[in-house]
Amino acid sequence: MNYFNYFTEIEDTFVRRRGKHLLLSPIDWAMIEGWQERGVPLHIVIRGIETVFDGFEKKSAPQRSIKGLLYCREEIEAQYAEWLDSQTGKDDEKLPADSNREMDDIESGIDNAIEMLSRSTGSELAEDIERCVERLRSLRADMTGDLEALDKSLSDIEKVLDLALLSKADKLHLTRLEAEIAVELKPYKKAMDADAYKSTFDLMLLKRLREDAGVPRLGLFYL
Repeated sequence: MNYFNYFTEIEDTFVRRRGKHLLLSPIDWAMIEGWQERGVPLHIVIRGIETVFDGFEKKSAPQRSIKGLLYCREEIEAQYAEWLDSQTGKDDEKLPADSNREMDDIESGIDNAIEMLSRSTGSELAEDIERCVERLRSLRADMTGDLEALDKSLSDIEKVLDLALLSKADKLHLTRLEAEIAVELKPYKKAMDADAYKSTFDLMLLKRLREDAGVPRLGLFYL
C-alpha cells in the first residue's frame, strides 16, 4: 500500500461501505489526520471501518445508516490498541512511509514547501517563517536515506510553525475560529471523550490557521 494513499483509501472505504456518496466532514478529516500523525496503520483503520459496518448491517434496520466516520472511532482505537500489544518485542515501525520512495520526489516536495512558505501571508509570522525556510534549505542540502530521521526533522520544523500560528494569530480572529469549530463539533461532543475532543479541536484549529496564512503541512506524508 502506497503511503500517500492513506487519506484517500480511508475515505473510499467509508463511502463504499455506506453505499451512497457522502463527503467526509471536517471532524472526519481531523480524525484521519490524528490517526496518521500517531502512526495508526492504514490496515487497522480500514479493518475497523469494515468491522463496524458489518456489525451495523446485521443489527440495524435498512433505513438507518452511519452518518460519519466518528461512529467507527471507538472500534478503530480498540483494534489499534490490540495491534500495539501484538507488536511488543518487535522493532517499531515509526515511519509508515514507502522505503522505496525516490529521494528526488522528497527534494521536490521540500522545494515546494519552501516556495509556499515564502509566499505565506502575515507579517507577524515573517521571522518564524524565515527561520523555518532556512532550516528546510539546510535539511535539503544534507539529506540522507534515513527517512525516519528526515520525517522527524520535518515534524520538528512544523512544530515551530504551529506554535507561531497559535501564539501570533490575531486574538479576535482566533476567538472567531474557536467559536466556529466549537459549533461544528457540538453535535459530536457527547460521543467523544475529553482527550479526543481536545485533540480534534486542536487539529481543526491549526488546519484553519494554516489555510488562512498559506502555511503548508510538513512531514513526508504531505510533501
